[in-house]
Amino acid sequence: QVQLVESGGGLVQAGGSLRLSCAASGRTFSAYAMGWFRQAPGKEREFVAAINYSGYSTYYEDSVKGRFTISRDNAKNTVYLQMDTLKPDDTAVYYCAADRNLYWAASAVAGQYDYWGQGTQVTVSS
Repeated sequence: QVQLVESGGGLVQAGGSLRLSCAASGRTFSAYAMGWFRQAPGKEREFVAAINYSGYSTYYEDSVKGRFTISRDNAKNTVYLQMDTLKPDDTAVYYCAADRNLYWAASAVAGQYDYWGQGTQVTVSS
C-alpha cells in the first residue's frame, strides 16, 4: 500500500506562484508513474500533469502548458508541481496520484491511478 500526502497549497493572487509537493511512502516509488489532478467546486476531477517513473517524460493539460511544471525526486519519494502565472480558473483541490503498475508510461486518465492523496486546496484570487 502506498500513502500519498500533498502539501503546499494556499491562497495566492493571480499571477503568483505555488509549489505543491506530494510525499509518498513505500519502497517502489521510483517505479511509479505519478500524476496531478484537480477538482473545482461543481466540476469533475480533471487531469493536470503526469510524469513517468524516471522523470524523463512529462505530460500536461493544455491550459497549464507553459505555466506548470511537474518533476520528481526519487531519492526523496516526492513529486512536485510548480505552478506559475496562476489564474483564478486554477482554483481547485489538487490531488496527486500513483500508478502501481511498475515502469508503465504516465497517463492522463484518472482510472489508471491506484493511489490518491487527500488533496490540497489552491485558491487564486483575482
